[in-house]
Amino acid sequence: MSLLPLGPGWMSRIERVLLHFPSSRLEPSGAREDLCRFLDLVVTWNQRMDLTAARSEDELVDLMLADAAMLAQGSVDRGRHWMDIGTGAGAPGVALALLAPELRITLVEPRQKRVSFLRTALSTLKRADVALKRCRSEDLPPASCDVAVSRATLSPPDWLAEGARLATEAVWVLLARDPAPALAGCTADRNIDYVWPLTGAARRAVRFVHQR
Repeated sequence: MSLLPLGPGWMSRIERVLLHFPSSRLEPSGAREDLCRFLDLVVTWNQRMDLTAARSEDELVDLMLADAAMLAQGSVDRGRHWMDIGTGAGAPGVALALLAPELRITLVEPRQKRVSFLRTALSTLKRADVALKRCRSEDLPPASCDVAVSRATLSPPDWLAEGARLATEAVWVLLARDPAPALAGCTADRNIDYVWPLTGAARRAVRFVHQR
């Protein structure tokens, strides 16, 4: 099934995801409209490059939005500078920037075609405040951010170790309901089981903090 731009037609799916992850913060003005534009960009670019493996509109919205909505629900109380490592098409970093604009977000992606897409997306969404770096995580110095998050860039144990090197405060590990990894010197202070609301996929998010 070929995905097509829907414009405002994405709105009902976006609303279902945001209702599933209610936030105490005031939703930024125009965030839902920007998410519609972002999803249109994803499917348009996906027609000429391998940007997403999503096979349906529901799967695409869950993939691009649900994890970010969970993080924005109340988890952004730790750290001001977030890095999304291996962001790919911008999940969860772009949607998180739209839902929690108080954060300073850096997207890190090594592949040039995806960087070109992200540069276009950030320009279209007028998000000059979101930084974009073309590099691999190992090219970044230690303590590059307050909070690091990644989805499927490395195996969970490897990502936890790398995220702990990069982040001074916390590392988020996003899992498909798998057992959480462990790392000496880090403690899991949040362990959240949830589902992607449109497709019902089981998910787990674990936040690790440095032991003081």
